[in-house]
Amino acid sequence: MSGVVVVGGTSGIGREFARMRAGRGDEVVLTGRDAHRADTVAKEVGAARGLALDLSRPGEIAGALAGVGRVDHLVIAGISRDENRVAAYDIEAALRLVTVKLVGYTEVVHTLRPRFHDDSAIVLFGGQAKERPYPGATTVATVNAGVRGLVHTLAVELAPVRVNAVHPGVVGDSPHWAGKPQEVLEGVRTRTPTGRLATMGDIVDAVDFLLRNRSVNAVELAVDGGWLLG
Repeated sequence: MSGVVVVGGTSGIGREFARMRAGRGDEVVLTGRDAHRADTVAKEVGAARGLALDLSRPGEIAGALAGVGRVDHLVIAGISRDENRVAAYDIEAALRLVTVKLVGYTEVVHTLRPRFHDDSAIVLFGGQAKERPYPGATTVATVNAGVRGLVHTLAVELAPVRVNAVHPGVVGDSPHWAGKPQEVLEGVRTRTPTGRLATMGDIVDAVDFLLRNRSVNAVELAVDGGWLLG
């Protein structure tokens, strides 16, 4: 049985990963911004505990994680959606996303560092906007590219703890994408060599691989069906 922490585990891919690992018999702690929701989701997916943690408030992260013990696997899947353009730059939205993805992620790792061991592993979430920006992705593309630097420095500083990142493409059955117009999803599908969109199950499987394979370190894994080639 492994000790697994899923930051951002109350919805979407984080929730599905927590459900999968809890079903395997691991002791899973998941977090979300709201304490009641985190506790409710933990009960629903079979996790050991649900904790309130807001990545946009990094000064409170250490206190939120104070009761967490040994950590074998850490997944930081918490994200913040942001549409920001240089022509109409929203400074507050940009600061929030930078704080969540770079400062918040790092503070979680800093807080849990004493609870890692030599075989611990970490997976951070990025995204393919860093490779194919779109109008409104000014901050999203920037912070997802920043995840690369964070993975590299953490892999060096925490060695032999392994640190990797997963960069999902369009995840067709995720809460964010499932409600998009079919013509939008079909446009992405037709440009994807596999002829299908990535699923939450695909991403969960990729995250689990990055955590389990002891020779995979400082890797950025794109899970997009080859979408960038389209």
